[in-house]
Amino acid sequence: MPRTGTQLLVEAVQQLKGVGIDDPARDARRLLSYALGVEAGRLTLCLPAPVSEEAKDRFTNAIARRVNREPVSHIIGSRSFYGRDFLVSKDVLDPRPETEILVEIALQKRFRRVLDLGTGSGCILVSLLCEMPEARGVGADISPEACMIAGKNAHRHGVAERAEILVSDWTANIAGHFDLVVSNPPYIALAEMSGLAPEVRDWEPYHALTDGGDGLGAYRAICEMVPPLLMPGGRLMLEVGHTQGRAVAELLDFVGFENVSIIPDLDSKDRVVVGEMPANDG
Repeated sequence: MPRTGTQLLVEAVQQLKGVGIDDPARDARRLLSYALGVEAGRLTLCLPAPVSEEAKDRFTNAIARRVNREPVSHIIGSRSFYGRDFLVSKDVLDPRPETEILVEIALQKRFRRVLDLGTGSGCILVSLLCEMPEARGVGADISPEACMIAGKNAHRHGVAERAEILVSDWTANIAGHFDLVVSNPPYIALAEMSGLAPEVRDWEPYHALTDGGDGLGAYRAICEMVPPLLMPGGRLMLEVGHTQGRAVAELLDFVGFENVSIIPDLDSKDRVVVGEMPANDG
């Protein structure tokens, strides 16, 4: 006899709870919506109905993957960011709500040409271009696989004609000048990696998480390479770990950025460091 969505959901919640998933009901509902091919908001209406064998097998497989601590976003293939769904995979960092603060701050001032270093899924670049229709941008990442995902997301959200996605080791293959440079670089210190949740440590790309050292290596490289690419008055905006604000601000000060500030997140933790190129080089 076919099982109903309610029966499958109850069993799945117990499975996820048994392996320590933080919010098993939320994850089980998202995965059942995915397996049934329905919007999350309509799932409740579908729960009393029998589930087809095909959908049941898809759900069972999804739950098994989640039990193994694979992120829900990897299983369903997308993650929401700044009001849009972005394709994700094991080759890119999951877009995170904290990063939306960087986008918010960037949009407080108009820009025409933006560079996103370590673009990953392209969520920052694509969001900025969607919100600033007259702007154009470049997304750079050392990973060809990440660049492929970023390109797909640019097409998905209608900004591909304004977004150039390049394989580049930071600024190595970047030409031209920009009035905004943004980055969410690898900032987790090697010593902190073992303390990360399994969903992050075991499933997200290692080199997008850590520099293999003190967590500041990417910031040193960016602060050295970016100034020649920024127009006078242009902004550099960097997402940082919650203990890194002061250290990254000092790096920006050292290479000559002005009006350097540290922006906190909603939990009052350091989240974004901003600096401006001097208006006059002389």
